[in-house]
Order: sequence, then structure tokens, then C-alpha cells
Amino acid sequence: MNREARYPYEDAGLAPENRIADLTGRLTVEDKVGLLLHPQTAVGDPEQPDRYGRTAAAAHVRESRITHLLAQGAADGRELAQWHNQVQRIALEHPLRIPVTLSSDPRHSAAGNPLTANRSGGFSRWPEPLGLAAVGSTELVEEFGDIIRREYLATGLRVALHPQIDLATEPRWARIPHTFGEDAQLTARLVRAFLRGLQGPGLGPDSVAATTKHFPGGGPQKDGLDPHFSDGREQVYPGGRFDYHLEPFVAAIEAGTAQIMPYYGMPVGTEWEEVGFAFNKGIITDLLRRRLGFDGVVVTDFGVITGYHEAFPAKAWGVEHLTREERVVKLLDAGVDQFGGEGDAELVLGLVKSGAVPERLLDDPVRRLLEVKFRLGLFDDRRFADEEAATAVVGCAAHREAGVRAQQRSLVLLKNEPAAGDRPLLPLEPGITVYVEGVDPAAFDGLATVTTTPEAADVAVIRTPSPSYQDPAKGFLGSMHKGSLEFPPEQRERLTELVARVPAVLDVRLDRPAALTGMLAPQAVLGSFGTDDRPFAEVLFGQGAEPEGTLPFDLPSSMRAVEASRTDVPFDTADPLFRCGWGLRYPRR
Repeated sequence: MNREARYPYEDAGLAPENRIADLTGRLTVEDKVGLLLHPQTAVGDPEQPDRYGRTAAAAHVRESRITHLLAQGAADGRELAQWHNQVQRIALEHPLRIPVTLSSDPRHSAAGNPLTANRSGGFSRWPEPLGLAAVGSTELVEEFGDIIRREYLATGLRVALHPQIDLATEPRWARIPHTFGEDAQLTARLVRAFLRGLQGPGLGPDSVAATTKHFPGGGPQKDGLDPHFSDGREQVYPGGRFDYHLEPFVAAIEAGTAQIMPYYGMPVGTEWEEVGFAFNKGIITDLLRRRLGFDGVVVTDFGVITGYHEAFPAKAWGVEHLTREERVVKLLDAGVDQFGGEGDAELVLGLVKSGAVPERLLDDPVRRLLEVKFRLGLFDDRRFADEEAATAVVGCAAHREAGVRAQQRSLVLLKNEPAAGDRPLLPLEPGITVYVEGVDPAAFDGLATVTTTPEAADVAVIRTPSPSYQDPAKGFLGSMHKGSLEFPPEQRERLTELVARVPAVLDVRLDRPAALTGMLAPQAVLGSFGTDDRPFAEVLFGQGAEPEGTLPFDLPSSMRAVEASRTDVPFDTADPLFRCGWGLRYPRR
């Protein structure tokens, strides 16, 4: 295109506000509505429905003018970059050539959940954010944010639907793994560091835009149930600590987070309207916009207008009686900019054309959404991803090594007593014989001999998840953990019997604060937050790494103590077995 034919909004020399004003004047109402929608689609052929049968990415872009897509599913760097570039070429077919912004749920953990994160695929593997909080290093968290930035940027992913900075004050809640724990001050420090790594000093062409969630703090869930489902829709504040849960968000806003996502839950028994936070004008406009001064993008969590199937209805808590059209009107009135998980352009267009939603109400959301695109350089040199660079950057050796090192550092040594004599059991001596459960025997190659019988072993090594109940009636959606935090009697008894036969090391994956009463018979007990088997085995033998973590929350003594605690109050369970901040170190050799 020659210089004379360029639109002013394509002139990178102009200030973003001037480019936005020029482009906005060229937008049709269809273009504006498309900007407000943010559906999800699995990586694959953009011309075909995705593997879940959802609308093809190409149809979203061509027919509905949609320019934001959530990229789902594991993929390596090249696959993501190629798919991203295919989608961008489709966007160029439109006369205004508005680039598509691809977003992603977390991709860097050693574990995944189909509702909240992707498996790491070709990306570097790190502990869950809880593990980073266990290390407690702002330098490490900034490095983590920077590596996410580098790997996302290489593939064309430009919006992170994270960090999650809810506070883990309700031990039963399923979303705790993705938080920084129970301490508001620690979380505030770590989110500042994460945003420095992910966005840099300001949102620009080398940034990934952060979507900090779940405003105003999703931790105080009644009975620990999650508002992905109707039985968990209520958030309660029996201790009157609403503002405690705001503290990390104040820090994130001060640090320049580009976007904020409200949670599905609805406040109950407070001064606020008892409707889901995204529908709540007092929360979005009065609190977030006016009191806290946030003028970035507010995007709803996914599926508050439209459900996916009978097991996963629209999360329109408190406004279930409203039609889809009425929900859209209430969301816009509340101050929301974008509808996560929604791809039905005709729904919103119909409201504008009927006059139920004046077109002028779309102008502020459009401005905010375009500003992110312009600041990220998507209209300029950052529209396309370098497929070769994506191959070289994503999951490169340096990033993988950093992730493994963080996995190892995040381990928390809760107990370390002698099996015989005065020397604590850990670290183990190389060359011994071990009996293992819940661990890949190959993880001990070169470190120990693995036997299949406890009696033939010098030490038993057991890894186990925390207790949870997964509802089979909800299919894969039942992966939201809930239920008792106590281990069943038969598991406690079997562990005690095993320890009577051989010295033992127990590792519990603390995706929630497990009650370890009855599980402390082993001489050594650790807590982990997403450490792969080989890095874990190396730590047991002190091979280049030792546990450096401290607990990012209290570990309760019983479910009775959890049930008696106040959902919104930190460190509120009576007589916890281990306090937040507890963590031993190996003895000096």
C-alpha cells in the first residue's frame, strides 16, 4: 500500500489516542459489536469448527467482525504461531484490517485443569503460582512473568487471562492452586513483580497485556464451593474483611494491569447488590472505576450470558431470571467492556438496532479495547508472529531450566526426622534402594535402585494429591475439587503400616490446604505445588537443589476447624498443624 492510501490510524507516528479516534470514526456498528465479543476456540484449522464443535475462528472473524479470541488447547510454539498467523490473514480481508488479539489461560504449570488452565505442551513447566508464593521471591516471580511474556509474544498470544490474585482464605475452594496464597501483602508484592515481567514498565509492542482476576477477590466462597456452578454462587464475608481481599487488586492497578476480570460469584449479606460481580454496577463502576481509578478493560469471566450445555449453564448468578438480552443491558450498565466466552454478534446488534442499547454506550468499551491493540503494536510490526522464532523461544533450554529450578525451590519441607541415629532422613544417600508409590520409577535413574517390595527398600517414597471429591455427574467439569480436606482413614492406616516396615518420605501435592492429621508418621514430609517427578527425586537426594519453600497458607488440623473458620478471614482455622511461613531446610553437611 502506498503512503497516500494509508489511513491515519495506520500511522505509527501518531499518538494512540489520535489513531483510535480516526479508526473509531470508520467503524460500523457491526465492527463495534465485534470488538465487545471474546469467544474461545481450540487451536486447529481456523476454517473448520473446533474439536468441540464450536464456531470456526474464520467465521467469527469474517462474519461477526470478532477480533478477540481465547486460544485453547495444548500446542507447541510453531503450531500456535502458524494458527495465529492464519487468523491474522483472515482479518486482513476486512477493509479496516483490525488485527485479532489472541488471549490464553495459563500455559506454564506442571499441571492443568480444563476449566482454568491449559497443559503446558511445548511451553516451559513451572510450579503453580502457589509454589512461586512458597519461594516468596519477587525476583523469581518477575522472571516467571518475563518468560511467559517471551514465550507468548513469540507465538502471537498477546493477552494473558491471568494472574489470579484471589486470596486463599477459604481452604476448601478449588481455585487455590492458581493464587499466591492467603497473605494479602505477599500477594500484592508478587503481583507487582509479575506485572513487571509480563507487561514491562508500560504496555507496549514487547508486552503481553495482563488480565488480573477475579475482582474484587474470589476467595471467600461459601462452603468453599466454586461459582462455575450454581451451588457455589455465593460469596460471604462473616468476618467483614471485604477490603482485605481488595488489597492485591489495588497493587495491580497501581502497577498498571491492562485488564481486570470480575468473578462469577455474587456478594451476599453486604452493602452490594446480590448479583454476580460482572453485573454489579456498584462493584464495577462505583468501586473499580471511581474509587480505585481503573480505566482499563473490564472483561467478564467466560459464559455469564450464555451457557454451554445442561451441566454448565450461564453463570448469571442473581440474574438468572433475565433474558440474554437483558443480561447484556445490565452488563453494559454495570460498566463492563467485553463479554468473555460470547460469540453471538446478532444478540448485541439486535439490542443496538432496537434502541435498547444506544450505540454511544459502545464507545468507551471500543476505545479501551482499541487502545490495548494499538499499544501492543498489533496494527504495526507485531501483527504477525515469527514462526521460526516461536520454535526457538518456546520451551527453550534456558526457560525449561528456569522452570525446573523453580519447581525444586518451591518444595516445602514440613518434617525431617531421623530414621535411625541423629541424622535427619533427608537428603537421601545416592545408591540406596527405594520403594515408590505415585512416582515414576524412571525418575530415580542414576540416583537409586527401585524395588517393588517395601521390605527390600532402604526408604519408601510416596507422592499423593490432596484429598478431594470430583463430581462424576458433571463429567470433566467435575474436576473442580471440593469436599473434605482430611485423608480417608484407610489411606492414613496404610501409610502408618508402611512406615512401620520401612523409613518413608511423603510428598503431598497441596492444591488445597490439606489436613495432614494422621499422615505425619513418615520421617520426612514435604508439600509440593507442581513439581515433576525427576526434579522432585533430585531434591530428595540433594542433587543440585534443596527445598526452599515455606507454606503460603496455614495447614488446618481438621475439617471441623475449617468449617468453624470465617470464609473471608485469613489464618482463621483453630490450632493449625503448620502455620503459613513454615518450612525447614536440609542440615548442613
